[in-house]
Amino acid sequence: MASHSLFEIVVLLAAVVLYFLPAMIADRRKRHDLLIIALFNAVVGWTVLGWFLALFWSLQPNPPRDIGDNVQKKKKIIGMQLFSHRLNARAQARQSNNTDREGSSR
Repeated sequence: MASHSLFEIVVLLAAVVLYFLPAMIADRRKRHDLLIIALFNAVVGWTVLGWFLALFWSLQPNPPRDIGDNVQKKKKIIGMQLFSHRLNARAQARQSNNTDREGSSR
């Protein structure tokens, strides 16, 4: 009887370890969103699809921490480049207009 309950404890422990395997992998890989993955695994992991999604998520590389800042910086740089190109085109158009005026007035 004691060996039967010991076997059940070992099986239960193995099932819990297998159930939380995605969270343990995320912890081992030092994921920044470990808590979210662990909570997702705990809540939705009982479905096979949820467990596989948590496993897939835990195996992905860490996303950059400052995605919003990077997007804002890129938008600012693109905006400055666009302004610079438009300003340059306008200056060249003015210069050609001035050259045309000087040529026609002579």
